[in-house]
Amino acid sequence: MAIPEIVYYVFGLVLCAFFALWKWNDLKYRRKGLPPGTMGLPFIGETSLFLKGPDFMKLRRSMYGNIFKTHALGSPMIVCMDPEINRYLLLNEAKIGLTLAYPDSIKNIIGVNMAQVNSTVHKRVRGTLLSLIGPAAHRDHLVPKLDRCMRSFLHNWAGKTIDIQQKARQMAFMGSLEQIVENEPNSFYESFEDLFVKMSLGSMSPLIKIPGTKYYQGLKARTKVNALLEELFAKRKASSVTHDDFLEQLIRNSDSNYNSTEEIIEQIITIIYAGYDSISSTAMMFVKYLHDNPRALQAIREEHFALQQNKRPEELINWNDYKKMSFTRAVIFETLRLASIVNGLARRTTSDLELNGFIIPKGWKIYLYKREIGLDPFLYQEPLTFNPWRWLEKGVESHNYNLLYGTGGRECPGKELSISRFCLFLHHFVTKYRWEEVQGNELLLYPRVIAPKGLHIRVSDY
Repeated sequence: MAIPEIVYYVFGLVLCAFFALWKWNDLKYRRKGLPPGTMGLPFIGETSLFLKGPDFMKLRRSMYGNIFKTHALGSPMIVCMDPEINRYLLLNEAKIGLTLAYPDSIKNIIGVNMAQVNSTVHKRVRGTLLSLIGPAAHRDHLVPKLDRCMRSFLHNWAGKTIDIQQKARQMAFMGSLEQIVENEPNSFYESFEDLFVKMSLGSMSPLIKIPGTKYYQGLKARTKVNALLEELFAKRKASSVTHDDFLEQLIRNSDSNYNSTEEIIEQIITIIYAGYDSISSTAMMFVKYLHDNPRALQAIREEHFALQQNKRPEELINWNDYKKMSFTRAVIFETLRLASIVNGLARRTTSDLELNGFIIPKGWKIYLYKREIGLDPFLYQEPLTFNPWRWLEKGVESHNYNLLYGTGGRECPGKELSISRFCLFLHHFVTKYRWEEVQGNELLLYPRVIAPKGLHIRVSDY
């Protein structure tokens, strides 16, 4: 047999095997009651297509509707893109038997944080976090503290070319850590930041526990963070000095057996991790969208200059000032809508679940995909246009399809903390500075909002 014939023969066998496996996998999951969809190849499924995100979701939605089946990231799953059904699932997850289904890398490195704990533990942890960062804490003392932090962070940027992505990451990390632990030596913050970056990278990496891999480094960094915080706890408990920070409140709670040392560490990491990517990416996109939309920039400047007219230059922003930042809040929600930080939420069924006429088998994942909800032309007129004014209409922010901060018992407890931090960042940034983008910036909005080479801007006094 000639070599060309052998090549054709082998190619034909491979092709036949490919289609046979594809058909076998499809038949394997073709059971009565499942939504329509395709399952791809065994083991691999449609992972490569799934990771392409918007294009895959749009195509499947056009073919099968808002609910369809697929196989991705190692397991069969149902993708739901219906905002009403997603809201129902989030509000009733405990009642209908849904549990969290996040990657093991996150659970192993970050821990059983707010996104993963269930039932009684979840309620206790959530209650503690709300006492630290909820609306009541904002009214009493958080807003002025955040204002002081932003004044310091944004000081002396004029005349410099900066990478706003990197600056925003520093703001997200240090802003959170300094609220948790105040008045520690710089070496503490520097060590914590270095370890936390390794944890963050490892939590989003494959589960390869080999020295040198990001996952391995993340695990080692978590161990060192535990030791760092345990040493700090011991020092605080042995001291008679009181501190005005979150850690002081958490330690006081532990004295009444409300939280263990392990839970305190989990909560500290939760607060920092939950805001690290979301705060930094969103702050970067404020700068981008406002730069590209002069009318919105002028409107937000007018709001903040009007606020300044009734205050002395050194007077800190308070809760009443913050509540007047209605257009700024609209800019925040519009930015989150267009540059979604969280594409979807994963849950797992603990028993067969009836959903919209379908039967979802026990053990399957349900992926509540919410990215496209923000770009749905039936919900938002001209959805690809940056239009903060749409959020000034009564009821838009509280509408059922607005899942930007989650809903129900899983609504982000740090919602007001992140919004107030954004408001104060914008207050000082737009009133102090002008900025121009440096050429060559590249932005990716999926699967993460990121500027691969940074987003560089040239800053000058306003």
